Amino acid sequence: MKLTRWEPFRDSDDFFRNFGTALLGRWPQPERGAGELASWTPAADITETDKEYLVNAEVPGVKPGDIKVTFDNGVLAIEGERRFESADQSEKSHRLERYYGTFTRRFTLPEDANAGAIRAEGKDGVLKVHVPKMASAPPPAPRQIKVE
Repeated sequence: MKLTRWEPFRDSDDFFRNFGTALLGRWPQPERGAGELASWTPAADITETDKEYLVNAEVPGVKPGDIKVTFDNGVLAIEGERRFESADQSEKSHRLERYYGTFTRRFTLPEDANAGAIRAEGKDGVLKVHVPKMASAPPPAPRQIKVE
C-alpha cells in the first residue's frame, strides 16, 4: 500500500492554480520533499481565424507520441505525462522546481468545429491542435416576429 501525505489545502491550491492563473498569476507551490512530484497543467492559448481554431499548448519535455488528443461532444481533451528522469540514483537533489506527472486539459469548442478534420502536431515543446471550422449556412434574413 502506498502512503500519501495528506495536504488539507490541496483542493484550494488546485482551484487557484487552474482558475486564477490568468487573474492572479502562478499560485505558489508548497516545497516538495525528495521523490515527491507536484502535478502540473500545461499553459494553452486558443486563437481563431476565419478557417480554424488553433490550440497551442506548452508541453516541454513530453514526446509528441506520449500525448493523446480526443474530441467528444464538443470537448477537445489533451492528455499526457511528463516523466521525472534522474540520470543517477546516487545524485542528491537540492531543489526541484519543474513539474512532472500526468495532465489533462479540456476545452469546449463551438458547434462549428469540424471534429472529422482535427489534426495535431508537436514541435519544440509546443503542441498545436488545428480544429477547422465547418462551412455554415448564411445567417437568416432579419424578420419581424408577431407576438400572439
